[in-house]
Amino acid sequence: MAIAKPFIKWVGGKSQLIEQLEVLLPADFDEWHEATYIEPFVGGGAMLFYMLQRHPNIKSAVINDINPDLITCYKIVRDDPTSLLNKLKHLQDEYYRLDPEGQCEMYKRIRDVFNDKLSDAVDNSAYFIFLNRTCFNGLYRVNKAGKFNVPHGKYIHPQIYAPTTIYADSELLRNVEITLGDFEQTFSSVRENTLVYFDPPYRPLSNTSSFNDYTKESFNDEAQIRLKHYCDKLNSVGTMFMLSNSDCLGKDGRDRFFEDLYLNYRIERVWASRNINANPSKRGKITEILVRNFETSNVQVN
Repeated sequence: MAIAKPFIKWVGGKSQLIEQLEVLLPADFDEWHEATYIEPFVGGGAMLFYMLQRHPNIKSAVINDINPDLITCYKIVRDDPTSLLNKLKHLQDEYYRLDPEGQCEMYKRIRDVFNDKLSDAVDNSAYFIFLNRTCFNGLYRVNKAGKFNVPHGKYIHPQIYAPTTIYADSELLRNVEITLGDFEQTFSSVRENTLVYFDPPYRPLSNTSSFNDYTKESFNDEAQIRLKHYCDKLNSVGTMFMLSNSDCLGKDGRDRFFEDLYLNYRIERVWASRNINANPSKRGKITEILVRNFETSNVQVN
């Protein structure tokens, strides 16, 4: 059976951190009866696909995001994978036939069509995946008008058409509820034995390192504080949560934003690779924080 995995590249995706996050799950998670798993910021879905395959006691899953193109794409992958793949095959064949200059022109043309928002859901999702696979570093960034504005990535033969992955993901998503909107709306899905994993837009480590222009409304410190209050709400009803974010204190020993904000919760540090910087000398291993409101008897990672 094919392994389900993210069908898009995603900055800050959790594929590389899965083993570290697994260690920090509730120690008795596999014993939870008919567990519910919720991701209010699904992004590329690496943690989702891992959890649903690794932990069969999860009987209910809800994924949410505020990005309408992303959520539409998840729904199309779940509900109409064959139509999506037919369109992706056509796009890949056309792209591969072109020289580098022609590929750049095709990229810009598809980006314009995508931004016009006149396509049906299947075509829009195919353009979304095409742009993700051919843009610079798999970035998703929009301007204040909500227009996708990432430049061409100049990859010669990127994998745009990936039937094995799409069909495996479609099968796994079949029983997943997919919702569009603010993260707080996921509270209505909380049940007994629920684990919520948050992977929000990260707080920038510097003035030039913000890649959280994910929607035209930026996820600023006020939004980070609102997210913490939502964590308090979950904690007050006995729901367990984990939350990833940037390690501001590790970057600047004076920046205690998250230490003060999540003072009453446990904060671990995990190691991640960051390869998005245009300057290769500034890429490499950095720490991220992992906040949780529960005990675990597992071996710690920091």
